[in-house]
Amino acid sequence: MGWLLLVAVTAGCAVNPVSGRPELTLISAKQEQALGAEEAKKVEAGMGFADDSSFSPFLNQLGQRLAEHSPRKNVTFQFHIVDMAEPNAFALPGGYIYVSRGLLALTNTEGELAGVVGHEIGHVAGKHAVQRISKQAPLAVVFGLASGITGLVSSTVGDLIGGIGNLAQSAIFSPYSRSQETEADEVGQKIAAEAGWNPIELSTFLANLEREVTLHEKKPRKPSFFDSHPVTADRVADTARHAKLLTRAMRDPISPTNETYLARLNGIVVGPRAANGVFHDREFLHPDLGIFVKFPEKWPHENAPEKIVAVAPKGDAAVVLEVATKGDDPLDGARMLGKAKHIDLAAKTELLSINGLPAARAVIPTNGRAHAEVTWIAHGGLIFQLVAVASSEQFKTFQPEFEAVAQSFHPLSGHERARITETRIRLMTARKGETIEALAARSHSAWKADEVAVINGLAAATLLREGQLLKVAVEERYETRE
Repeated sequence: MGWLLLVAVTAGCAVNPVSGRPELTLISAKQEQALGAEEAKKVEAGMGFADDSSFSPFLNQLGQRLAEHSPRKNVTFQFHIVDMAEPNAFALPGGYIYVSRGLLALTNTEGELAGVVGHEIGHVAGKHAVQRISKQAPLAVVFGLASGITGLVSSTVGDLIGGIGNLAQSAIFSPYSRSQETEADEVGQKIAAEAGWNPIELSTFLANLEREVTLHEKKPRKPSFFDSHPVTADRVADTARHAKLLTRAMRDPISPTNETYLARLNGIVVGPRAANGVFHDREFLHPDLGIFVKFPEKWPHENAPEKIVAVAPKGDAAVVLEVATKGDDPLDGARMLGKAKHIDLAAKTELLSINGLPAARAVIPTNGRAHAEVTWIAHGGLIFQLVAVASSEQFKTFQPEFEAVAQSFHPLSGHERARITETRIRLMTARKGETIEALAARSHSAWKADEVAVINGLAAATLLREGQLLKVAVEERYETRE
């Protein structure tokens, strides 16, 4: 309510830098920047960045070149790769632009990426991100599992489980209006052309993205680009038509050749990143932390950057695993949590051993509706925190499953570590007259032939020319990074 009062006081009228029309401004540029900065922290914590790749400096260079031509000049743009396997891109107020590693994998030219990034700059320039935050979307769209259980418990336990998702974050993936999408398309194509890229390539990318969505439409997946950027039947044609009205500046691309651009994509992870830990059915293995945990059968799970959440099928119980702090004494976890909640939790904590590891357990005070127990386990210089929560009436029913999760926690064995793989983009050089199917088989691609065709923007029946570079996905054993 206080925020709404602040809006009412600070509302004013300003000229939109894209439309050129006066519009009611609900928040100032300074407030927009502050809101964007706060939400950017939550995006990093809730989704994670993949900025460790060598592609990041190139993305920033491309983004800043586009930003020079933005119709809105009072914004400092930042560009990041978000750790998301689905093809997506989004913008936050204040100039925070994100593209997923899944989207990068789908691009085939520098100009296609410029079209997408330009489109997101268009949303910021037109203040669409600010406008959209006023429309709340279901939290479950972004963080379904973690957000769904928090209504069950008190704020104390809710903090342990959730801390994920809020009004602004939920708005990230809520749909733009058709007029906003059209405006962002046109702005993106215009600034791409002014920066030296071919504006038709946004249309090319959208057409290929449609193919990718169709190919995987029956598979469950997190929100992708078209969920927040609604596609219309004529959008590809409209962007192609608009491109013809624009004059492309004579300026060299950043990558000297298209092969150079494709080489930048070499090594990008597709699908789950092993560095985040991987699930084999209900078994969670984390190679860098060196842990193994088995979650209850048929419990949906979510692997967020800061925690693992598993929720009972009916949503009436949950288990959450995360790193609480550094150290070798599990009581340090209880002390830290007790200090945060202003309770003497360590005095009420029971010491125990789990698979030879020092551990401790305590009951967390709640409002009576829910019962929660926290187990701390020390391993590898870290204190792991395992929260088990259910309604007060049902906790005993779930207790055997909760205990089984805790007792499954053990140091990762060499055999278990050897099972951990991840899939990365690798480039293959085609032989004269080779089919996509033959190249996929020769490279042992994790993508089937139809996927290889779509990812490379080619027709499935294409006969490849000698020396043609194609992206394939190769499953490789994961080597722990320092």
